Amino acid sequence: MSLVLLCLVTLCWGPAHPEPMTQCGSEVGPSPEWLVQQTLIPGDLKSLQVELVKSNVAAENQTILMKISWILRPDASILSLKATKICVTGRNKFQSYSCVRCNYTEAFQTQLKPSGDKWMFSYIGFPVKPETVYFIGAHNIPSEKLNGDVPSMSVNFTSPGCLDHIMKYQKKCISDGSLWDPNMTACKKNKTVVEVNFTTSALAKNYMALIKNPTLLGYSMVSEDKLTRASMEIVVTEESEGAEVQLTPYFHTCGNDCIRQRGTVVLCPEISAFSPPDSSRSMLGVWLAVLLPVLLVVTWMLILWIYLKWRHGRARNSSLSATQLLPPLKILVVYPSDICFHHTVCYFTDFIQNQCRSEIILEKWQKKKIAEMGPVQWLTTQKKASDKVIFLLSNDAKAGCDGTCGKGEGGTGEASQDLFPLAFNLFCSDLRSQARWHKYMVVYFREVDTKEDYHALSVCPKYCLMKDATAFRTELLRVKPRVSVGKKLGAHHSNYSCC
Repeated sequence: MSLVLLCLVTLCWGPAHPEPMTQCGSEVGPSPEWLVQQTLIPGDLKSLQVELVKSNVAAENQTILMKISWILRPDASILSLKATKICVTGRNKFQSYSCVRCNYTEAFQTQLKPSGDKWMFSYIGFPVKPETVYFIGAHNIPSEKLNGDVPSMSVNFTSPGCLDHIMKYQKKCISDGSLWDPNMTACKKNKTVVEVNFTTSALAKNYMALIKNPTLLGYSMVSEDKLTRASMEIVVTEESEGAEVQLTPYFHTCGNDCIRQRGTVVLCPEISAFSPPDSSRSMLGVWLAVLLPVLLVVTWMLILWIYLKWRHGRARNSSLSATQLLPPLKILVVYPSDICFHHTVCYFTDFIQNQCRSEIILEKWQKKKIAEMGPVQWLTTQKKASDKVIFLLSNDAKAGCDGTCGKGEGGTGEASQDLFPLAFNLFCSDLRSQARWHKYMVVYFREVDTKEDYHALSVCPKYCLMKDATAFRTELLRVKPRVSVGKKLGAHHSNYSCC
């Protein structure tokens, strides 16, 4: 039995092989592997995708980069894969070409990831210019010789213009005014004049506004080389309400081809003439000046009284009904067969039932249920239904039990199946995950060494009763009980008293 448990612990806690990662760097010219005859070569990629991302720098120095993602084909040839090479060709006014090689830090041991997903990697680089066609090609290394057939995959990608929500942060687009927000308004002051207001940019000096409906009704220009609010009045020749207003900036980098802002001419709001108040309005103002402070004071006092009364009632009710609102914890207690049931298990379960609002699950109380379900199914079901699982470790049986413990019902001498090793083996997978350690605790009554066979329990919180009783009770009361849905899984937990 000890050898089997030791093997299980080794399987649970054995070191996992590290997953491969990529280390990418520029590579000019052919790969060195092309000069060597290869016995085994990997296949081509499963997929290749391209998207745009912003560089992690300040907005005024933003560079838009390619994020190239690829998925490896899950076949046996992946075991010979060493690297993936990616080359990008850009075609605009000038042609550009660059390559990067991504080496895998570890040799692939499996065709799929341990999670069952395909191997997927990505590389962020290759600066992108607006409105440019790019050809992206990728192949795995090693491959055939230079003149051989190289399995590869390629995609075409056309970058968007400066109006794109990501491309507008590119340096060239910022210089062309992609981030400029003029907050323009245009309103008809009278039959012949339209007033246009807007916020200028520090990157441009001249601006032109024109009114169209659909023919040109009028235009005007203004010069301003600093960030401010500018205004211009445009004389129009026809009805201008509902006409289109077009604001054209002249940035240094785009000249006459800069991004234009458009709006609609509306009626200007009317400003009512000022009229002096009469005597009745003056008297009303005096009364309001006197009554308003009094009403405010009375209102605040009423609100304060209601709040204090509500708070007092809430504190009183919470102290009376806090324990009624909280459902009891469900705790599965697992103990070895050599433990003294009356002097150890019973005293322990009485303590947590009375002090920690708990329902206890013990195999001794559900022997009939275990016989019907089987020990494995019963332990699995009770673990799911429990908020905590406590491993109660045994001390020296002779030191903790009197003569009645080994002879009476529930003592160590009673013939029963020892579920402790089975429970440990079933829950061992949970002990490997740090996120699940919170569900398990180890409790003992005197300082003892954990058996070597159960060394995996060393990751669980340990409490020595009664020395750590306060800390143990605090830890249990911190647990939030789960609300049961449907049929209860546990048997009659809290109705038993064994001592």
